[in-house]
Amino acid sequence: MALRDALEKDSLYSPFQSRIVCLLSAPLLLVATHNLMQIFTAAVPPHHCKSNLTLEQPHLPSDSCTRFISLLSNDTEPCTQGNWTYDLSIYTSTIISEWDLVCEREWMKELAQSAYMAGVLVGAIVYGALADRLGRRAVLLFCLLQVALMGTGAAFSPNFSLYCTFRFLNGMGISGFLINDLGLTMEWIPKRYRATVSLFQSGCLTVGQIILAGVAYAITDWRWLQLALSLPYFLFFILIWWAPESFRWLALTKHSQQALFNLNRAARINGKKEGSFVTLEMLKLEAQKNSSVDSKLTPIDLFRTPGMRKMTTSLSLTWFSSSFCFFALAMDIQRFGLSIYLVQVVFGCTDLPLRVLSTVMATYVGRRFAIYFFLSLSGVLILCSLAIPSDFILLEMAATVLAKGFLGSSIVCAYLYTSELFPTVLRQTGMGFTNMMMRLGAVVAPVVMMTKVYVSFLPLVIFGVVPIICGLPILWLPETRNTPLLDTVEEVEARDLATSQAKEKGSIHGTRL
Repeated sequence: MALRDALEKDSLYSPFQSRIVCLLSAPLLLVATHNLMQIFTAAVPPHHCKSNLTLEQPHLPSDSCTRFISLLSNDTEPCTQGNWTYDLSIYTSTIISEWDLVCEREWMKELAQSAYMAGVLVGAIVYGALADRLGRRAVLLFCLLQVALMGTGAAFSPNFSLYCTFRFLNGMGISGFLINDLGLTMEWIPKRYRATVSLFQSGCLTVGQIILAGVAYAITDWRWLQLALSLPYFLFFILIWWAPESFRWLALTKHSQQALFNLNRAARINGKKEGSFVTLEMLKLEAQKNSSVDSKLTPIDLFRTPGMRKMTTSLSLTWFSSSFCFFALAMDIQRFGLSIYLVQVVFGCTDLPLRVLSTVMATYVGRRFAIYFFLSLSGVLILCSLAIPSDFILLEMAATVLAKGFLGSSIVCAYLYTSELFPTVLRQTGMGFTNMMMRLGAVVAPVVMMTKVYVSFLPLVIFGVVPIICGLPILWLPETRNTPLLDTVEEVEARDLATSQAKEKGSIHGTRL
């Protein structure tokens, strides 16, 4: 591709790219706050059932879900909705205390988080496919506005049903924003800087965990916390208007004039002469070369050809296993019996150096190996935690923190690798589909946790084995380190064929030797 070659030759990291990265990274600071917000908004405060007796009750039943029937006996009856008393010394208000999501209604707490994750799952596939048709920038702006409006709506929800509805739509917006934000950034960044930019953006996502702990500690009312973390997205919506559409997508969809305008705008900011290395003729020629590109590609095209099918399946297994274990560990921090604010900060601070390590490995070793290395290492740590005695809480917490950190590192590398592996015409569709598989893992994880009722150690065995096995197929995909982004399905199939032929030649040569 002549256009791609011309841009790579002239692609020093420029002021324009610095602005793009900073602008598109700002909203990432609050993504983790929405993903993990329910750790605090749905925290369960100490509670007991109000007494139905007129006299002072000297003792409370050991079961917080019941109350005494009379003073003369120890007979109890189930507590009814509206009759619980909560200790609000730590949390001024949570959805638990407001809507009495305890005892027989305890399952509704998980329903609220499942509604959010279901929205994230739906948003991934819907907004990924839309971005390949309508453009990355348009979908990105819509998703930012959706997060702001639906997050604010959740803060003012009068009942639990509306709260779940707003959380579902909020999750859709977060998912659509995330995949298009990262995808748009990668399409403006030269190949030599992609890993570094990916590190910076993943660092923003990690800092969000620390921001969440700080804001939640300062704001103990769930409605104000929800509002405080949603209103900034109105500002992000205004800021992202400055970000230009991907020139790659514009060129492939025959919007050559707009693509040239965006490239000339970048040239002006960088202090270069407009049209110095890309002209309208080059863009039109590129559009003619790719005239066979179907602008109505669908998620089915991810599986239509052998190379795309192998790539999509392998990446889906990787994404599923990463999220499957990550959210199971991240959302279960109350089991350590420590301050959830402290544990959340520890999780966030530990993730930062591991993200740096993941970027170093992805840059100098390769994307595929880095992903599988972190996946398998996290699986081994989870399995090793089975041998830690229950009395060694800090040691168990250390193993969990490291396992979660390695899973997060594999996700960082997977975002980079996925955006480089899929062609431009299906990049956001592919990102959306693999992210859907990621969220499916998060939805399945709580179901697996239920198996501890039958065998106490079974969940950890499953969480340890799955990433080790599901990560293996990614080793058979092509490496993308220091390679240009591909634009069409035909280029992907040609790359897959060349990789297969190279492996066959290598195996034949090895046999002869």
